[in-house]
Amino acid sequence: MTATSESKQRSFPKIEFTDSEAGALEFPSSRSRSFSYYTPAKKRSTMYEDVTVDVQPDPDRHLSQGWIYGFGDGPGGYPQEWTAAKSSNWHAFLDPNEEWDQTIFRNNSKVVHQVELCLSNAKRARVYDAWNTPWLTFISRNLGAWMHAENGLALHVFTSIQRSCPTNMINTAVAVNAAHKMRFAQDLALFNLDLSEATEDFDGLAHKEVWQSAPEWQPTREVVERLTAVPDWCELLFASNIVFEQLVGTLFRSELVMQIAAGNGDYITPTIVGTGEHDYDRDLAYTRNLFRLLTRDPEHGETNKELFGTWLSIWVPRCLDAARALQPIWSQPADKAITFATSFDAATDKFRSLLEDLGLDIPKELDK
Repeated sequence: MTATSESKQRSFPKIEFTDSEAGALEFPSSRSRSFSYYTPAKKRSTMYEDVTVDVQPDPDRHLSQGWIYGFGDGPGGYPQEWTAAKSSNWHAFLDPNEEWDQTIFRNNSKVVHQVELCLSNAKRARVYDAWNTPWLTFISRNLGAWMHAENGLALHVFTSIQRSCPTNMINTAVAVNAAHKMRFAQDLALFNLDLSEATEDFDGLAHKEVWQSAPEWQPTREVVERLTAVPDWCELLFASNIVFEQLVGTLFRSELVMQIAAGNGDYITPTIVGTGEHDYDRDLAYTRNLFRLLTRDPEHGETNKELFGTWLSIWVPRCLDAARALQPIWSQPADKAITFATSFDAATDKFRSLLEDLGLDIPKELDK
């Protein structure tokens, strides 16, 4: 007798829909392809808002369980205690430049192409041969020294704080600021190398000694090094972009180099330095928006104004000393088309206008 075995019927659990799976819930915007977890600044959200707003989670908004990560020796996430400034809503800040991943590369690529084309044309036309010795000396010493200031701010100021801010929107703007400074410092370094190869009258190594020991540059160097030691990210941003850049940066770049280069037969330097000025205009735009929000905050505005006044009392005297120490370099070029007093007045007037826009009192040191 042969034993027959019947094949067993396999059974599978029945699929039951519980209405908890993704996409099950129907709500007014459930079919929409745009995000709706934030309120856009205008009627329609922009790509910048979609890729930055609330990308960095915050327990005050979306993390009901608190921060989901932290540091072994400190608090979790992005603590608001990392600055003495206060805001009733840090997320209200949006970058007016709307910088995000794609625009960062696109904008910097345009600038790099412009600088490369300018330097290439200069070498082909041998324009450096027509520059007089005093101007070559001015560029080697002073523009080379400024390269160190830009590099120091890039690596040890903006790069160091781009993770410290409490929202992704602020961090992204600061990171772009760091990229601007780093690229501009590299452009100045490439310019220095090109000049060193093009003419024997140019000392491509002079900038190092000038930055380290020239009396006129030591107060500027001191301010930059003091900035690198500030732990409060908001104070660092305020002291750098509001005070130092206004009283020293634009004084040197815009009110001196950009004004006198053409008179000395130089159209290359203004093109390169102009990219740095363009960068600062963009960086100042986001900085102004941020501090305007803080001074106009309905809950903490007055407290923030007092705090910023304290910061001004610390950094304005230091930056004024640095600015006034640079006065001798105004007499170095052969063509002196502008005086230090004229340049200094223009820079301080812009600084006053900026402080008035932020609702801050004008420091008494500016009237001395």
